Amino acid sequence: MKEQQEPLRYERKFLITDYSFKDVEQIIKFHPACFSEIFHQRQVNNIYFDTLGFANYYDNVEGSRERLKVRIRWYGDLFGEISKPVLEYKIKKGLLGKKDSYRLNPFILGQSFSRKNIESSMLNLNIPENIQNELLSLKPALLNNYIRKYFLSADKKFRITVDFDLNYYKIFYGTNPFLHKTLDHRAVVLELKYDSEDEAQAKEIGTDLPFMMTKNSKYLRGLELLFL
Repeated sequence: MKEQQEPLRYERKFLITDYSFKDVEQIIKFHPACFSEIFHQRQVNNIYFDTLGFANYYDNVEGSRERLKVRIRWYGDLFGEISKPVLEYKIKKGLLGKKDSYRLNPFILGQSFSRKNIESSMLNLNIPENIQNELLSLKPALLNNYIRKYFLSADKKFRITVDFDLNYYKIFYGTNPFLHKTLDHRAVVLELKYDSEDEAQAKEIGTDLPFMMTKNSKYLRGLELLFL
């Protein structure tokens, strides 16, 4: 069952390595657009999937206009029983992006991780057959987690997420001791998200953020830190 299909919206990413998270948070709170914190901070966990030849990775590296990321996302503890996992297809067309989401059955993430975990997570959920077949044709490529905080502008048109305390793990089908872990605690990832009709105003907001926009994603960064 498809849980959510988002409209295309703009997403601008900033990879920040020369400011601490606290510095970034203060810059956001003193921004002229009057951002305030919404929701509560939480730990985000992802398993990314890719082809044997890492086609999704290379599409992003080479700057292909149409790009795809496939991941299972959940919140809370990284290991153990995953009670509310969601399969997400993140589709990008230039700077525009959207997510198609599908609820999954609970599964356990531990040292033993197999294709059967994925098969059982989709059992009896009416997920389209083409989506099931595609996911089963891919391989797990990266496990990561981080802390996320959420901010909204006073006019409610612009949303910022800030991710920090990033951790990356190698993951395979089979036995995973999860010893190959890379900590990226100096990096902060900021994403500015808004509807396409607000692009002109977004450029003004961007000028008051003293950060460099990047095409790099946490998926790319994690693979490069672990494997290159």
